[in-house]
Amino acid sequence: MRRRAFLGFIAGTTISAWAGNFDIQRDKTAWLREDQVEPFLVVHKKLELVKKHVGYGNFNILSFDDMLKVAARYPKIGKFSKAELNFIEEIFYTDPKEFGFYGKQTVPTLTTNINKKEVIKIPRTGHYLFRGHSEKSYERVISDIGKSLILTSGVRGVPKQMNLYFNKLKATKGNLTEASHSLAPPAYSYHSLGDFDVGKKGWGYKNFTLSFARTREFWRLRQLPYISMRYTINNKDGVRFEPWNVKII
Repeated sequence: MRRRAFLGFIAGTTISAWAGNFDIQRDKTAWLREDQVEPFLVVHKKLELVKKHVGYGNFNILSFDDMLKVAARYPKIGKFSKAELNFIEEIFYTDPKEFGFYGKQTVPTLTTNINKKEVIKIPRTGHYLFRGHSEKSYERVISDIGKSLILTSGVRGVPKQMNLYFNKLKATKGNLTEASHSLAPPAYSYHSLGDFDVGKKGWGYKNFTLSFARTREFWRLRQLPYISMRYTINNKDGVRFEPWNVKII
């Protein structure tokens, strides 16, 4: 079991302020340890800066090694320290069953790259899909449902999934269990194998809420025989219900 981080975190809090506010009570929930707080906050900030520097679309398929190079090249970001890299490796390689996540590992190593020849950028989305089955499935979905349905997330490299996971971890004040219930940990996303997310045009963040399950677009998705949902209600992976995540079959 891990120490429970103090729940009074607010956006913009300094590292020293956040690290100094811990409740040492123990429960069944997994939390960041005190020694992980500072490297986590620094890594989270650097990931955001790298994303801003390379651009949202490019960040989706950026490799871990290239992320390190970008950070080291620009003083405003800065080279990742040994402590920060150790933290990243610990999060990446720790068995997430400790956090209540039971999905399949989809990315074997931190340095696993996405072959850019195997992906295609979908116009006007900023996202990529794997050529072949994923691309064709997406095109078929749009053809069957219409242009009110849009691609909201496609292929994700390690830095992208890590950035999304760390955003959840920050939002949950260091609660690893809650973050892992909301989003697959960095080595466990099926977006690295071909899954993609869809949503209703013009809905923005609502597409990543249960509201999407009440749309006409979702109802029509459920009628299509060539796709399925990855994270159904009470799924065995331990992830929340995600009506927007398309599972390729």
